[in-house]
Amino acid sequence: MNDEFKTLQKFDAGASREGFLHSLPSLEEQGVGKISRLPVSIRIVLESVLRNCDGQKVRRKDVQTLANWNAKSPANEEIPFVVARIVLQDFTGVPLVVDLAAMRSAVKKLGGDPKIIEPLVPVDLVVDHSVQVDFFGSARALQLNLEMEFKRNRERYQFLKWGQQAFKTFQLIPPGIGIVHQVNLEYLAKGVLSQGSEVRGQRSEVFYPDTLVGTDSHTTMINGLGVVGWGVGGIEAEAGMLGQPVYFLTPEVVGVHMSGQLREGVTATDLVLYITQLLRAQKVVGKFVEFYGDGAASLPVPDRATIGNMSPEYGATMGYFPVDQESVNYLRATGRSDEQCRAFENYFRAQKMFGMPRKGEVDYSVDLDVDLADVQPSVAGPKRPQDRINLPELGRTFRGLLEKPVQDGGYGKKNVDLREKHLVQLNGSAPRDRAMASTDEIDQGINPGDERNKIEMVANRPTPDSGKEIEAESSEVFRHGRTHIGHGTILIAAITSCTNTSNPSVMIAAGLLARKAVERGLRIDPAVKTSLAPGSRVVSDYLDKTGLQKYLDQLGFNLVGYGCTTCIGNSGPLHPNIEKAIHEFDLVAASVLSGNRNFEARVHQNIKANFLMSPPLVVAFALAGRVDVDLSREPLGKDKHGKETFLRDLWPSLSEIKETMQSALKPETFRKLYRDFADQNPKWNEIPSSTGDIYQWDEKSDYIHEPPFFENFSMEPGHIKEIRGTRALGIFGDSVTTDHISPAGAIKATSPAGQYLISRGVAHSDFNSYGSRRGNDLVMTRGTFANVRIKNLMVPGTEGGITKYFGNGNSETGEEMSIFDAAMKYAQKHRPLIILAGHEYGTGSSRDWAAKGTRLLGVKAVVAASFERIHRSNLVGMGVLPLQFPDGTTAQSLGLDGSEVFSIIGLSNAIKPGQTVTLEIEGKDQQKRSLQVKLRIDTPIEIDYYRHGGILPFVLRQLLARK
Repeated sequence: MNDEFKTLQKFDAGASREGFLHSLPSLEEQGVGKISRLPVSIRIVLESVLRNCDGQKVRRKDVQTLANWNAKSPANEEIPFVVARIVLQDFTGVPLVVDLAAMRSAVKKLGGDPKIIEPLVPVDLVVDHSVQVDFFGSARALQLNLEMEFKRNRERYQFLKWGQQAFKTFQLIPPGIGIVHQVNLEYLAKGVLSQGSEVRGQRSEVFYPDTLVGTDSHTTMINGLGVVGWGVGGIEAEAGMLGQPVYFLTPEVVGVHMSGQLREGVTATDLVLYITQLLRAQKVVGKFVEFYGDGAASLPVPDRATIGNMSPEYGATMGYFPVDQESVNYLRATGRSDEQCRAFENYFRAQKMFGMPRKGEVDYSVDLDVDLADVQPSVAGPKRPQDRINLPELGRTFRGLLEKPVQDGGYGKKNVDLREKHLVQLNGSAPRDRAMASTDEIDQGINPGDERNKIEMVANRPTPDSGKEIEAESSEVFRHGRTHIGHGTILIAAITSCTNTSNPSVMIAAGLLARKAVERGLRIDPAVKTSLAPGSRVVSDYLDKTGLQKYLDQLGFNLVGYGCTTCIGNSGPLHPNIEKAIHEFDLVAASVLSGNRNFEARVHQNIKANFLMSPPLVVAFALAGRVDVDLSREPLGKDKHGKETFLRDLWPSLSEIKETMQSALKPETFRKLYRDFADQNPKWNEIPSSTGDIYQWDEKSDYIHEPPFFENFSMEPGHIKEIRGTRALGIFGDSVTTDHISPAGAIKATSPAGQYLISRGVAHSDFNSYGSRRGNDLVMTRGTFANVRIKNLMVPGTEGGITKYFGNGNSETGEEMSIFDAAMKYAQKHRPLIILAGHEYGTGSSRDWAAKGTRLLGVKAVVAASFERIHRSNLVGMGVLPLQFPDGTTAQSLGLDGSEVFSIIGLSNAIKPGQTVTLEIEGKDQQKRSLQVKLRIDTPIEIDYYRHGGILPFVLRQLLARK
C-alpha cells in the first residue's frame, strides 16, 4: 500500500468495523496546502492522487501541486486521476469491448498472452440504448418493443455475453432493467469503497471515495450523490480500464451559491433549464461546477442529480454537490445496507468533507449566486438545450422562429398562417420497407377485434410480410382515422431520459396531471406519438402503487421500455401518412420530451422543432397538441362538458406530490428490483454466446467487425511530422455536434451506410440504427458526417453528408459527392484530409465514433474556432490533430471554400502542449498565405498518445513491453 506522505490513518467505519483512510486533514497538518479551503470536488480528486502516489504514474509533485490549488489561477499542470470504477452503456460499450477483443487478437498475433488485456478496475455495462419505440399506446408495448430489441440486436448481445465471460472484472446488466445513469444512482454507486490490503503488517480495509468515469456524457448525474465522475470518450475509458490514469488539466472550479426555495408550480426540470442557460452563458466548458449553500442543501438528491446530469448541456466537466445528510438518506432510502451508509457518512466526516459548505468557507475560481425563488416554469429549444424559454413566451417565440431566416437559426417560412392545417388519414397499411414488426409478433396473442390493439398496430405500422391492413375507423382515439397537422403540431410526446425519469417528484407530477385530465375527459389527438420510458423499474413500481399509471395509460403514455428511447433518437417511426404530409407541405412539426438533447434530427429526422420540458409539461403539451400556444392563458382543450380546461386546472400542488411520493417509495422495492438480473430476464438467458479468451470474428456479421486500428502494428511508434498537401473534406459552422459527425439514429437507404448494408443483403426493415451498429467500423465510417441535417459550407444550400471532391486535375469547381466517397477517392491518391469548423465543435454526446470515423476517413487534423472537451480529447486519442483558430478567425472570415490546399508546418517530436504552429493555405491561384493556429494537444501525455497514433497503440505497447 502506497503511503508516500504518511497519511494512512485509522477511522471508525461503523458497524463495529475499523478501517484505514488516506487522511487529507493530516496532509494539511504537514503544511502541504490549505486543503480545508479547497472545493470538495478537488479534495476528492486529491485523495485519489495521494492514495495512488507511487513515484511513477503519480508523483509527489502531483500531490503537492493539487494540494496547493490556486482558485484564481490553477496551475497549468495535468492531473493523473485514478478512478475507482468505470460505467458503460451499450452504444459506447460495444465498440469498447470490440477494441479490447481486437487488442487481444493483436497480442496473440505478436505471440503474447492475450489475457494481459484485462480491465484493472471494475467495469459495469448497462444495456439501455437499444430499445426503440416501435410499439406504443397499448398494454403490450413493453413486451413487443423488448421482443423487437432482442430480435434486432441478437448479434450484439451474443458478443457482449462473450465479453462477460472473457473479462473477469466486467459486469453486464441486461436489457429491460433501466438507464445506466439511473441504475448507477440507484444501485451501482456505493459512495465509499474499500479494498483489502496489508497495512503495517496486518490485513485491513482501506476506504476511499467512490469515483468513476463513464462512456456517456451524462455520467455526471452521479455528482448529485456527492460522487466525483464525468463522461469521457470510449477511447479514454479503455485506457483507464487498462491501468492508465485519466489525465486532465487542473481545472477552475465555479462555485454556485444557492439560496431560497423553488416556488409552487416550479419543477426540478425548470431549475436545470435555468442553470443550463446561466452556466452556458458563463462559459464553464472544461471547468468543475460545485453547488453549495442552504438552497443546495434544501434540494433532495434526485433534484441534485437532475442538475448534475445536464453538466454536458451547460458545458462543465462536472456539476457537483458535496456529501451531506441528504446524501446518506438517499443511499438508505434506495436500499443500500446500513453498513454501507455508516461507512459513507463516517468516511466523509473523518475527512472533514461532510456537510454542505456555506458562503465563504471554500475558495472558488468564480462565484455565482442563484436564488431558487427566481426560477420560472420553462421549456428549452427548439434546437439547443441552453435556449430556455419562459413558458408563457413559447408560442410567440415559435411564431418568430418560423419566419426568422435560416441563417439566423430560424425556419425561413414567410407569411405563415398557423391556423392552416392539413388532413391526414391514419388508417391503411404502411410501406413494407418501413414496417418494424414481424408477422409472428403481431399475430401472436393479439385479438383483431380489440380496439386497443388496432390502435397499437396502426400507430406502429403493419408487418412487412403479411400485407395486413389493420384499420382504426371504429376507434374513438383515432377519431375515425383522421387528424389535422400543420406548423407547430406536436407529433411526438415522450416522457423519457435519465435526466428526469430518475426524479420521483416530476414523474409523480406527470401522473397526477394525467389523472386530472382523464377525470375531466380530456384526450390526446391521434397524431401525437406518446410514450413513457422510465429510467428504472422502480418508477413503474411507484406509478403502479399510487394508481397513477392507469391514467397515463388512458392518455396513451403506456410503458414502452426501460431505456433512453426518444432522447437518443430511438423514437421509432411516425405513421407514413404523417411523414408524407410533413414532406409534402414542408411542415415544421414539433416534439416535446423530458430529455436533455434536442439537436437537429436527433429526436426524429422529420421533426424540426424539439422542446425539452418536465414530464408533467410533456403531458400537458400532448393534450394541447401544439407548441404555438401560451399555456398560462390559453386552454389545453375542452372537458367532457365542453368547458375550457387550463393548465392551472390540472397542475398538482407540491403538497399533493410529496404526499403521493411518501406513500410509494420503499427501500425494499430497490432491493427486490436490483437483484438477480439474469433470472428476471429470460430472453437474455436464451441468447447463446461463444466462449474463450479470444473472440472468433465472423465475416458474415454486419454488427461486429474486427476494426483496423491494429493492422500492421509494431512495437515502435512513428515520428510526429508536418502534414503537407491536405484537402478539405468539410467546412462547418458553429455548434456542430457529435450527432452531426456520427449519427445515432436511423440509417437512410440512400446513404453510403445504407447502400453498404443493402449490398450485404440486409433489408431496409433490418437496418436498425447507427448506434446499434457501432461495433462495425465498415458501417460507422460510412456514417461519419452523414447526418441528414449537417451543412457542409463547401456545398452551400445543401444538407446531409455532401462535399466537393477536388482530386481531378486542376478542377476549380469540384465534383459533388458523398463525404465517404470523396474520402475514399482521396485515400486512393494518398491525399491527407482536413476538417475546418466553427465554435463548440463536437458538442453533445461523448461519442467515440465521431473521432474514430474521422480518423478512418483519412482526416489528419481538425481546425476549429473552439472544441467541446470530450471530442477534442477523443480526436487526440485517435491520433487526429486538433488545432484552434486565433480568436475572431474562422474559415468564413478567411474566405475559404474548400478548393484550397493546406499544410501544417512546425510539427515534430519536440512539440509542446498548447504551442502555436503554422497553417499554410494555398489558393487556386497558387497564392500562399499563412496564420498561426494553436495546438490543442493540452497535456504532455497527449503528446505521447499522438506520437503513438492514439491511446490504444500507446497502451498496447506499454503492456507488451512489460511482459
